[in-house]
Amino acid sequence: MIDLYSAATPNGHKVSIALEELALPYELHTLDLHANTQKEPWFLALNPNGRIPAIVDRAEDNFAVFESGAILVYLAEKTGQLMPAGAKGRSRVMQWLMFQMGGVGPMMGQANVFFRYFPEKIQPAIDRYQGESRRLFTVLDGHLKDHEYLAGDYSIADIANWAWVRTHSWSGVAVDDLPHLKRWLNAIRARPAVQKGILMPASERDLEKMSGEDAEKFAASVRGLVETGRTTSKENA
Repeated sequence: MIDLYSAATPNGHKVSIALEELALPYELHTLDLHANTQKEPWFLALNPNGRIPAIVDRAEDNFAVFESGAILVYLAEKTGQLMPAGAKGRSRVMQWLMFQMGGVGPMMGQANVFFRYFPEKIQPAIDRYQGESRRLFTVLDGHLKDHEYLAGDYSIADIANWAWVRTHSWSGVAVDDLPHLKRWLNAIRARPAVQKGILMPASERDLEKMSGEDAEKFAASVRGLVETGRTTSKENA
């Protein structure tokens, strides 16, 4: 049995999707990010960085793993699934996983902060992060033109990138003119394990479709977390 400590975010859903795809038994523990549960000592013992997700593998002497990408690799290697055994195949998966960890996630995350959450609109920052997110989407689209999935067969690389890219509209980035990316998004969404994984836990709102007043209300509810982070950063500067 695996304990999953998570919340309804793209990084959290990467792991729940993988657990569902691998049919591994797990128990979900949803953390209240607004209450800063992820900063409590018991959780920092699992993840010193105080971020979700984290897992504890009870079958391996309660072995704890943090960082979503590291968790995906651990689960793939534990089961021998969602990543090839050969060096070249494994490398292809790792390349696209790192593409998400170092590019797609951070750029979309910053786009979300400046476009949705900051009370003041700093347009150069919005343009910067939306533009870089869009550039990364075009890289994916170009690669997917000639590939069904990112690294050969469906893998943790697809799971990691999909969990973020599916929320592109929340970042304010359109993909209507990226047909290969859209095909890939739709194909992965159709997988039963993916459909279940994005409900573990379920988000308060559907970030793929939300707009208008509902979007502003949800952004306002998250704004406090961003402001807390800014205050902490200034205090520690």
